[in-house]
Amino acid sequence: MSVDQNTVRHIARLARIAVRDDELPALAGELNTILDWVEQLGEVDTKGVEPMTSAVAMSMKMRDDVVTAGNLQKEVTENAPRAEDGFYVVPRVVE
Repeated sequence: MSVDQNTVRHIARLARIAVRDDELPALAGELNTILDWVEQLGEVDTKGVEPMTSAVAMSMKMRDDVVTAGNLQKEVTENAPRAEDGFYVVPRVVE
């Protein structure tokens, strides 16, 4: 994949980044270098490698999913500017 100056200009506009015309060639070169490196990563054989979330083996602490304070609908909606039948009332935003 190759990025030209028009693509860099488009990306900058989407990202709301001000880029001068004299900066476009250098940015295009940098983006092309990054994309080439990403393509090289695709060549690495990862068959048999388990997905991982950390470089160190960890296990999540688990607890029972027990309701400790239930049926608080009245208390939760008490501070609402407007509530009706235990639900928040909000202004209509879609006509």
